[in-house]
Amino acid sequence: MDNAWLEKAWEQVVDKIEKNSHTIGAAFPNGTEKGRYVMTSAHDWVAGFWPGLLWLVYSETKNGRLQELAVACEEQISQTLWEFEHLHHDVGFMFGLSSIKQYEHLGDEAAKRHALMAASLLAGRYNPAGSFIRAWPNWGNEDHSGWAIIDCMMNLPLLYWASGEIADPRYRHIAELHADMVLKEFMQEDGSVHHIVAFDPETGARVGSMAGQGYAADSAWSRGAAWALYGFALSYTYTGKERYLSTAKRVAQYFLDHLPADKVPYWDFRLPKDSDDAPRDSAAAAIAASGLLEIATIVGAAEGLRYRQAAEEILFSLYQDYTEWQEDSEGLLLHGTGYFMANIYVDASLIYGDYYFVEALLKLKHAYKNDLKKLKEKN
Repeated sequence: MDNAWLEKAWEQVVDKIEKNSHTIGAAFPNGTEKGRYVMTSAHDWVAGFWPGLLWLVYSETKNGRLQELAVACEEQISQTLWEFEHLHHDVGFMFGLSSIKQYEHLGDEAAKRHALMAASLLAGRYNPAGSFIRAWPNWGNEDHSGWAIIDCMMNLPLLYWASGEIADPRYRHIAELHADMVLKEFMQEDGSVHHIVAFDPETGARVGSMAGQGYAADSAWSRGAAWALYGFALSYTYTGKERYLSTAKRVAQYFLDHLPADKVPYWDFRLPKDSDDAPRDSAAAAIAASGLLEIATIVGAAEGLRYRQAAEEILFSLYQDYTEWQEDSEGLLLHGTGYFMANIYVDASLIYGDYYFVEALLKLKHAYKNDLKKLKEKN
């Protein structure tokens, strides 16, 4: 596929993020209403995605304004470390895309400490009785003490990173124990995954699966599959353990086999047969594309080309039919589905969809650049 579209897409992304920086500032967008992002709190699970986007674009442009805003966001996110009752398993998303990126770009030791503190909080959610990291705090009358969710696979890199930074294997052990539990308890025979699995928090016995954001307990929420695909690929990247890579490939095959013609999934892969007009989830497509590119860098060149081509087809479809570049719209990707069953941000732009779309574009851009470099070296 000709990569001219990719260069144009990147230019449009840079332009839009720089413009959005003036309207969003150092705040925390979630999903859009009428084309404008609705802001949320610094302890929301999505809080890291806007500073993450700023760092992605900064890494290529060195725009100082984007750096300043990302730093201001990190300062607010770091304050949530003292709001323990509001925190959850998604501190990996929050601090991985803000504090760790700030440390990597600026050598900021305070940001590094914030990320290490967050890793300790995440490790503290581990329940050895069932070998799982607990998901959310209790809300209202709901007891979540035995709940684990597939999304947490994407938070494990915070633990792997912490182990590497301070040469302490405890965090990595917890991450691997959780990942192994997901292999056993979340994976369905066909390669799809459950969203929520509940355990008895005292004995660790599996109570059962739950629909969560999927259509049903035994359905196949497409964003959950994307989290699993990418999350297991990352667990392999950090550990080199083959079982994680084979699982990532298995979920990837399920995901790709069940895509509609335009390569962007419906919000659940196992909807009733009369659901052809069901909403898509562009965010699930973007997450999966970035995960496929992760797999492509892990496996050999011949096999990697297959995963890269699949990712590029998804990204090209998103760019061609699911992007929005108008001045009065802040979102990048159209037609995301936040939480269908609760009617939250349905057919909207989602900040995490935008993040993974840009992350995947940048990965693909670098892959083409490396191809060109290798070709020049060969000649």
